[in-house]
Amino acid sequence: MSGRGGGQRIPRPPAVRVGGPAPWSHVPPDERRLTLAHVRERCAALPPPQPPPFEMPGSRPAGVLVPLFESGGEAHVILTKRPETMPTHQGEISFPGGGLHHGVDMTPCDAALREAEEEIALPPGAVDVVAELDTLATVGSRFTITPFVGIVDALPPLVPNPREVVKILEVPLSELLDDEAFHEEYWGSLDRAISFFELPGETVWGATARVLVAFLAHLTARP
Repeated sequence: MSGRGGGQRIPRPPAVRVGGPAPWSHVPPDERRLTLAHVRERCAALPPPQPPPFEMPGSRPAGVLVPLFESGGEAHVILTKRPETMPTHQGEISFPGGGLHHGVDMTPCDAALREAEEEIALPPGAVDVVAELDTLATVGSRFTITPFVGIVDALPPLVPNPREVVKILEVPLSELLDDEAFHEEYWGSLDRAISFFELPGETVWGATARVLVAFLAHLTARP
């Protein structure tokens, strides 16, 4: 994994076990360049979204956007890097999104679209929301997060809000599907795998990686 991985703070315990292969390991490398049309088609075949298997007491609802656009005939996903000045998850890679604002957001999708505009200047009108993914719960920040897949046919210029974003990443899905990018670990006595994507200069993990793994597994699943 030369050149892969970043300086994100990973709180690994002393006891770590190596996980299994990627869910898309059966896909030949030359078939991992996915078009936006393929993504749209597979999103139409998604099963109904499921609630989280657990929810922390006092969790707050949140929505994140999984924005996708096409460049060079290949689908890319937009990710952001949080600044070190944030109160939580400093320096981590995430999707645009955040918690619901009472009196402003009616749904988690509203929050995801609003936050995407605030964080990276992606107008809601430029996004075609084509799917809702399974909701997941976080332990540390106590959010119940609903991800939404948004297709951006004509990508406008993106501008990071320096208070919330220090870097915008436009990552080809084939980069995430690369054999050298993905691995998973089991920590201590936990029976749930912790997923990682080692990208050039950055490491994606946590809730963002969990969303990506489930979404990419669906995109690459055999019909």
